[in-house]
Amino acid sequence: MPVLTRLIPSPVAVDIRPGALDDLATILSDQRIAPSGRLAFAISGGSGRVLRERFAPSFPEADWFDDADGTIDGAVKLADSIKKAGRYDAVIGLGGGKIIDCAKYAAARVGLPLVAVATNLANDGLCSPVATLDNDAGRGSYGVPNPIGIIIDLDVIREAPVQFVRAGIGDVICKISAVADWELSHRETGEQIDGLAAAMARQAAEAVLRHPGGVDDDAFLTTLAESLVLCGISMSVAGDSRPASGACHEISHAFDLTFPKRSALHGEQCGLGGAFATFLRGDRETAGQMADVLRGHGLPVLPEEIGFTVDEFVEVVEFAPQTRPGRYTILEHLDLSTDEIRDAYADYAKAIGS
Repeated sequence: MPVLTRLIPSPVAVDIRPGALDDLATILSDQRIAPSGRLAFAISGGSGRVLRERFAPSFPEADWFDDADGTIDGAVKLADSIKKAGRYDAVIGLGGGKIIDCAKYAAARVGLPLVAVATNLANDGLCSPVATLDNDAGRGSYGVPNPIGIIIDLDVIREAPVQFVRAGIGDVICKISAVADWELSHRETGEQIDGLAAAMARQAAEAVLRHPGGVDDDAFLTTLAESLVLCGISMSVAGDSRPASGACHEISHAFDLTFPKRSALHGEQCGLGGAFATFLRGDRETAGQMADVLRGHGLPVLPEEIGFTVDEFVEVVEFAPQTRPGRYTILEHLDLSTDEIRDAYADYAKAIGS
């Protein structure tokens, strides 16, 4: 009887620890990612530029590019600059999520592997097969290969504003809601569900939800970083963002599109959206647990905590299904009216307390 297996696209190197960047050159050479040392570094104007000063002497054959700005135009410009500059072993994305997404898109465009060196833990984009980039229509998601390597130096993570770590917590914990939405769609519409991808995303979220540590704890930061990586790989397993994105992300995208100049960090909005969506699903116990953990880490669980009124939140939730046409979540399933959303939010706010 034949044994059927599948190959999972995943990084060949994942290094998460304090001081990881001190061994960057060794990691790249030992894994045969950069045998010639010819590297194209895509860096941010903030943390990336600081790290360039620190590491440039270790990479004499590398070129450094600062075209990445989080837009599709910037990503295309970066790809063109890399292509014109010469031949490279790999692209190194050094910075936050916007820079890594630009680098992922540019690397795919020029046919080079990408190593993601994250300087914050704000979301799961550091290991996902998706580049989220701003465009003329707002924001788009573009399919790209997974990074071949992930380097996360916890010493560098600590230097970033703590709000970015908190956002990463929200983006991971909301996977509990995203997977539940996927399972709901499977039951109601027959949408195929990938059990391995769902398990990876759910267990990553549970690991962060139940970890007793805080944002100043190396053990907690390691768990958070590992969970973000696993969430990214779960999307590769599924071939889609489904295990990591449900009503929670629809609500976050609706914040961005409805109030583009006032929206909070993606992960902050996803955490709030995930807790509310879980409550709508009728799982009040889990919604309460999510809200307690989010609140304990300093994350918002009510729209007022990120500067939005109840009426504005109702508007966001009402608009949310339009952000991902064809995706079935608890929002599409319930199809609530404006008044019903308002009543559901009042019940949610009362249930989780203040």
